[in-house]
Amino acid sequence: MRQEVEARITATSIEVFWRGKRVASHVRSHRPHRPTTVAEHMPSSHRRYRDWTHERIRREAGKVGADAATLIDVILRSRPHPEQGFRSAIGILGLVKRYGGERVDAACAQALAINTRSYTSVAAILKSGTSKASQPAQDAPVLVHADIRGPGYYH
Repeated sequence: MRQEVEARITATSIEVFWRGKRVASHVRSHRPHRPTTVAEHMPSSHRRYRDWTHERIRREAGKVGADAATLIDVILRSRPHPEQGFRSAIGILGLVKRYGGERVDAACAQALAINTRSYTSVAAILKSGTSKASQPAQDAPVLVHADIRGPGYYH
């Protein structure tokens, strides 16, 4: 990692050499602008997301709430490769353990309203406490007092 390497590229393969020793060899892909990552060569921080699928992420987001599902769908669609949005999406889903589903869904609604699409934005909204899930409105207390005239007074 972070070392200078040499590469031998042919029509069918790519070989990578470090200090004269071949350290990797891959079949060459001819699909333009498409990644062809070998799982063993992925950083460990990326490898843990390998088992997540689009369907699983969307299903988990749907369990949190409609706004969470919408935000995560926007995140996945906004990246050139949807897998690039997995870390943000899974991070947002992980916030449920700490803040609860209602608060995370409310934070996702706020993130959608201000047009942000990242884990850090949702986490900041939750941390600042501006995403408190709306409490049920309580009726105003009925005032009973001798000085209150009531609607019949004006007729």
